[in-house]
Amino acid sequence: MTTNADDVWRLLAELAEAQKETERQFQETRQLLQRQSEESDRRFREQSEESDRRFRETERIIKQQNEKLNQELGKLGNRLGEFVEWQVRPAAVQLFQKRGIAVNEFHGDLSVKRFGEALEIDLLVVNSDQAILVEVKSKLSQTDIDEHLERLEKFKRLMPRYSDVKAMGAVAGMVVPEEVARYGYRRGLFVLAQSGDSVVILNDDKFRPRQW
Repeated sequence: MTTNADDVWRLLAELAEAQKETERQFQETRQLLQRQSEESDRRFREQSEESDRRFRETERIIKQQNEKLNQELGKLGNRLGEFVEWQVRPAAVQLFQKRGIAVNEFHGDLSVKRFGEALEIDLLVVNSDQAILVEVKSKLSQTDIDEHLERLEKFKRLMPRYSDVKAMGAVAGMVVPEEVARYGYRRGLFVLAQSGDSVVILNDDKFRPRQW
């Protein structure tokens, strides 16, 4: 078959038209992909913003719950401390008398400031020549014992009217971990704990209290 000029021009026109169609389809495809990309970006931003909003809301709720829990724990700790102290108060004199320490009175919630120092005593059980400083906690810890030992070191200096007595120390708690009780025993302190509806001294009969 002989190809003439008209055939060539016709083929070129068809090719040009095909290229236009390909370009049109390419543009439509690119626009479609762009719209899809923009839609994906929009959805991602919305999801990201929603996730951030939910995270901030969850964080706010958790913070609020923690603050409330801390407040409730603080109130509970105070109530437990008061409960233990009011259990120890009426039993203290009798408990130490049974240990051969002839104390006959107690004073609660003593506080004194002298020489730029402060001293607070939950319970002071005394007679004419002996005094026992009792620190009361809802849950007793080793730190509580160390702080009470520091309190005993400055007791006579800040309360000189007791300078001639034999001072001893005791710690009491509604909850007293075994290792903490042993630590207090080794440091020369009486350790008191709740047992049923009463308070007992955990130290055995071999115990000899440290004196200050």
